Parts: sequence; structure tokens; C-alpha cells
Amino acid sequence: MLVLAMALAGPIGVTSAEMGAQNAARASKPWNIGHRGASAYAPENTVPAFVLAAEQGATFVEFDVQLTKDRQVVCLHDTSLERTTDVEQVFPDRFRRGDSDAAKHWMLEDFTLAEIQRLDAGSWFDPKFRGTRIPTFAETIDALRGRSGLFIELKSPERYEGIEELVLNELGAKGLARPGADPKTPVLLQSFNASSLQILAGPLGTKLPIHFLVSARDAAPWMTIEGLEKIYAFATGISPEKTIVTNHADAIARAKKMGLRVTPYTFRSSAVVGFKDVRAEMAHYLGLGVDGVITDNPDLANQELRTKK
Repeated sequence: MLVLAMALAGPIGVTSAEMGAQNAARASKPWNIGHRGASAYAPENTVPAFVLAAEQGATFVEFDVQLTKDRQVVCLHDTSLERTTDVEQVFPDRFRRGDSDAAKHWMLEDFTLAEIQRLDAGSWFDPKFRGTRIPTFAETIDALRGRSGLFIELKSPERYEGIEELVLNELGAKGLARPGADPKTPVLLQSFNASSLQILAGPLGTKLPIHFLVSARDAAPWMTIEGLEKIYAFATGISPEKTIVTNHADAIARAKKMGLRVTPYTFRSSAVVGFKDVRAEMAHYLGLGVDGVITDNPDLANQELRTKK
């Protein structure tokens, strides 16, 4: 009875008009969500990858946001800089030692925005992207506005007190802090951290759609009736690791009946197991009724979606 009552009432803070708009959107074709941009073809979480994803037909571009030392919101997946920038050459002595492996890590939170902007975030991927920078959140919005939706992941928000409010403030400054503010640039927020999403939905009271990211490792307690009810209290959807869709099929069906969108991750042409290619893999999951796919290859997802018209 609790699940039925919640499904009829809708998520906390969502009006009947907003629920109607969400239900209308649900009837449209599944979302093509570019993972860190078109990250199969351009350096992840950079403007070239974002713009390319939009050009390839992404409904949304997914990207990660974190904070610099001076509390500026920037786009970066890892909490450290060494994998995707030349920080080791620019700031050779600014590393920390890892607690478990004693490896050197140049943590984002140890660098100001001005320092971050000195780094090359493109050459690691391909020399033709030399000089590409880590973008700020504001630069990312400007690059994508009117071209695709924003699928914003708060990455490791437990490291950055107050990041939820800072993200909403920046969206507000761009006129995007409420659903439907710019129909050409819909906004969705997501995180693996339930507490962070509860802050967004509760104290901060955002009406923007919220997805809870769920890894296969952590799926068991969330893919129960009780777990889904907890998710429903603060989220409008889930972004599960793709194996959850098949390994917890009953729970996924239950989530959809409750009105939660389901957008699994990550589909990439470079890592396909059990299918002839990533298009076949995405076709399989779309056939299971998911609401979208999060993919490094939005061009291939777009081809697959066109065949379903």
C-alpha cells in the first residue's frame, strides 16, 4: 500500500503539473546520454567532448562536477588530476601519497581554479587536443545550452561540503534552476551519494529531476521494496550499473511502475561482453524498456534509436 500511495502522490516536492510533464516526457523515445561527453572520441569532461556529443545527437550530456581549493565548480571525473592532465609536469611537487598504495596523487582540492587552468587536459587522449582545459561548470553550461540537456553528476560530494548549494546557485545564475526553464536545455542531477541527493531534494528543495546512481556492488540493499521506497523519497529515477537491469529485473520493473526513470551505465564500444558490438548491446537493453542509455558513443546510440522510430 505504501508503494501505491507514493506512486499516486509523486516524489516529494513535485507538483501534479510537473508529474504530468514527466509522464509526457516518458512517452518520448529513450534518452541518448553522452557519458562525459562523446568520450570515445574526445577527452572526457572537456568542451570538445561535450560539443561533439551534442553534435552526435545526445539528448543529454553527462558530466562530473567537483570543487577546486577556492571552491569553484569544475568538470572532472577523478578526484585527482594525474590521469587526465599534465599536472605531474606543471606541479611536480604538489602530490600526496596514497594511504593504501603509496602512489602519488595530485588532488583536485589542493589546486585553485587559476592553477587548474594552467593544465593540459587533452594531450593524454590525443595530441590533437593539446591545450584543452578542464572546464568550469559555467563554461560547460554555455557550451551546451540550447544544444542538449545537462546530466550533472555530483562526484564524491562528501569531499566538498556545500557543493549541492553551489551547483544550484550556478544553475540559478544561468536561469536553469527549475524544471522547464529552458526546454532546449533540460537539467538533471545525479550522484552515487544518497545523502547528497537528500540535501538537494530536502533542505535545498530543488524540483529538478534527480537520479540515484547504483553500482552492481551496492545494488542488493537498494533493489528491495524498502530500498526502492527510500530512493523514491528523494529521487525521480535511478541510473544503475547495466548488469543490475538483468540481475535485478523484478526490482527494475517495480521501479518503473513506481514512476522512476531507469538510465543504465556505461555502454562503450571499447568494452563489450556477450554482444557483437555496442549497438547490439544497447538494443538489448532498450528492448528491456529502459528510459535511456549512458554511453561513450552517443553517435552509435543515436543510430540505434533511429531504427526504433
